[in-house]
Amino acid sequence: MKLTQVAAQLYTCRDLLQTPSDIAVTLRRIRQIGYTAVQVSGMGPIAEEDLNKILDDEGLVCCATHEGSETILNEPGKVIERLKKLRCTFTAYPYPSGVDFTSRESITGLVRKLDAAGKLLAEAGLTLCYHNHNHEFRKLDGKTILEHIYEGTNPAYLQGEPDTFWVHYGGGENVEWCERLAGRLPLIHLKDYMTNAENQQAFCEIGAGNLNFKKIIAAAEKSGCQWFIVEQDICPGDPVDSLAQSFDHIKAHLAA
Repeated sequence: MKLTQVAAQLYTCRDLLQTPSDIAVTLRRIRQIGYTAVQVSGMGPIAEEDLNKILDDEGLVCCATHEGSETILNEPGKVIERLKKLRCTFTAYPYPSGVDFTSRESITGLVRKLDAAGKLLAEAGLTLCYHNHNHEFRKLDGKTILEHIYEGTNPAYLQGEPDTFWVHYGGGENVEWCERLAGRLPLIHLKDYMTNAENQQAFCEIGAGNLNFKKIIAAAEKSGCQWFIVEQDICPGDPVDSLAQSFDHIKAHLAA
């Protein structure tokens, strides 16, 4: 993994991205850390051309986005239009809102819609990925729901964006999932996992937790991963400071 493949997931800084001026200031801070790419997610309204100008001015690229779950499934044309404007190839389905994971019918419906939306994106030269949480590791008919999702979709139409924290929290094994998604793994969310002083699972900066990122990154690289995206859902203070701590650890210990 090269440092130029390391991106910041902007959802980490969502509270600092609610106006165009806030977006400009925050993206400048992220670039100053050393990141050269971001995943667009969680920000307030801004025209794509205005966001492009900020990105260009700071020397950043949009490596991927998260779009609304319903928009991806029901209005994929809007997603295609937005990605084209942002000069971006990848997006990810962020969360299965409204899906009943106790229902085979509901899961089958999700799989069918993901495959159909992904087909349209693929025909436009774009790639739809799936971002998991922990609940996809519940089992149905002897397999995890995440297995059903990937097995029920065409790899040409749905790729992976595994989230290392949620894989671990759900009881999965990150290296195994990177291997399982060989040739189907353009994106990965690097998110560390720790047990805090209250004996609860918690998000933390890369290197402050327990995940073995050397093995995870090696497995992801072998499976063809292009972007290693740093995310932290909750930060103890300024989220940009947390992104900086993670980047510094990656630079010192994990990047080639």
